[in-house]
Amino acid sequence: MDYRKKLIVEPGTKIKLRDIDPAFHGKHATHEAALTDLQKEVARLTQLQYLLYAEKKHALLIVLQGIDAAGKDGTCWHVLTAMNPQGTTVTGFKQPSEEERAHDFLWRINRHTPALGQVGVFNRSHYEDVLVVRVHKLVPREVWSRRYTQINDFETRLVDHGTTIIKFFLYISPEEQLERFRQRLEDPHRQWKISDADYKERAYWDQYIAAYEDMLQKCSTSYAPWYVIPSNHKWFRNLAVSRIIADTLEDLGMKMPKPTVDLETIRQQYHAAATTASI
Repeated sequence: MDYRKKLIVEPGTKIKLRDIDPAFHGKHATHEAALTDLQKEVARLTQLQYLLYAEKKHALLIVLQGIDAAGKDGTCWHVLTAMNPQGTTVTGFKQPSEEERAHDFLWRINRHTPALGQVGVFNRSHYEDVLVVRVHKLVPREVWSRRYTQINDFETRLVDHGTTIIKFFLYISPEEQLERFRQRLEDPHRQWKISDADYKERAYWDQYIAAYEDMLQKCSTSYAPWYVIPSNHKWFRNLAVSRIIADTLEDLGMKMPKPTVDLETIRQQYHAAATTASI
């Protein structure tokens, strides 16, 4: 299945998240049934990221957004297991510092965009400034409402420089979120994830959904599309995300760069060194 066609938010379309099933899992019924495909996509990502790093003609920016417990951290781990950390950076954007608040909202984001040959993963991103800022009325409407255009312009500039942008909204149901909160409470290895804000933010579910819908409608573009990833099943989330990334990278037509040295000269130097070492 081409998950890009299935899960993309077509530019200019109005989206209602209630019409999307967060428990959708494609052709596979279980994690076990999907395991072969998951492993295949991880292998593809490894090869394609190596090409990206070697060729240094493109950069890749992966943006992850989602309501609390949607799986942004888990998605990061899954994607990064396939990639050489030397060419990959993950940046988590939390509440801005005093210095960051003294600049425009994109200032702290721009500093972490990937260079050519690199993969950047944003765990939360510049979109927080049309989400939490909007829901909690941290700035006036006339301020945050202008940011959609500013974000699109910012992403256009990145694309013009050679950055491919893929944006994932990880979508879970309120019932699944509550189940994941329960698991955190009962599992000592997950309790560190518990936040005082979990249940406070849950009370704003409808307001966040409205903000996400506007974000998806106004900022899914042909050059930086949004994908809504049904994420009630973590294994399907990982499969869909990894396949979309791999398919997108494959479309770049990357090739191994040619050597920058005279190979015949290097071979002669090698054989001379090998002969000397054997004496």
